[in-house]
Amino acid sequence: MEYLQQHFYTETIYLLCSFREKGPMNDEGAHAPEGGIDLAKPVYVKFEMPKELQDKTYEIVELARDSGKLRKGTNEVTKLVERGEALMVVMAEDVSPPEILMHMPALCEERNVPYAYVPSKAELGNACGLEKPTAAVAILDAAKGKPAMDDLADKIKVLKK
Repeated sequence: MEYLQQHFYTETIYLLCSFREKGPMNDEGAHAPEGGIDLAKPVYVKFEMPKELQDKTYEIVELARDSGKLRKGTNEVTKLVERGEALMVVMAEDVSPPEILMHMPALCEERNVPYAYVPSKAELGNACGLEKPTAAVAILDAAKGKPAMDDLADKIKVLKK
């Protein structure tokens, strides 16, 4: 028994030392980049959105808030997409747990509703006029933002290919 305890202790010390020397490792056993652990995007994120398109998405949400119609929250957005009432869906990437939005991209694809990703649920909530974060937003009427929304939808189609 003493041998097993000593062996376990030795292995633990070895692992800790190798962690300090080489840095943290990812799931595949490879070492993470210099800046620390490289966190992957959530599973429901199907494509990478450039910063300029993310900013444009926030602007469209703000325009829809001011002059059009939008609904907030994953349950509400899901209902609107299923009914065919949503013109566009915007999802936050930092939702935890990711299972909350796991169904949304597939549902949007099935119903031919364009969807976009933004990095922050807090910022998405602010763009909607909320003090609380929101995981998803459905735009029902973009009003003044309609041309910008159509342009964004076209650019997202190109990104998905």
